[in-house]
Amino acid sequence: MLNRNQRLGRRGENLAARHLKKLGYTVVERNFKTARGEIDLVARHKKDLVFVEVKSRSSNRFGSPAEAVTPAKQRRLSMVALEYIKIKGLEGMRARFDVVTVDAGCRPPRVEVIANAFDLAYG
Repeated sequence: MLNRNQRLGRRGENLAARHLKKLGYTVVERNFKTARGEIDLVARHKKDLVFVEVKSRSSNRFGSPAEAVTPAKQRRLSMVALEYIKIKGLEGMRARFDVVTVDAGCRPPRVEVIANAFDLAYG
């Protein structure tokens, strides 16, 4: 059974996937997990492989959804993305990181895509 935050996260991922599809993205994988972490959505957009972090909030009491993608989170996502590329044999493909924010406190929920939200981060 999912707790409140998990339900909000799952709903946000579903909204994000639908919104991305409307924008011409094709979601190829959801919740890709490794020992280093998880990427919410992996998609193709035009010729790019896109690693998508979805951040959902029901209020901005603890900051905006985009603020939750900290430098430490960016490093973890980068390491998982590199593993994905290696496992899938996609070394020659152009890739980027997008962040999708979902403000579930609005009716209807507001979904925003931040393309190229950050660069590959490691170290």
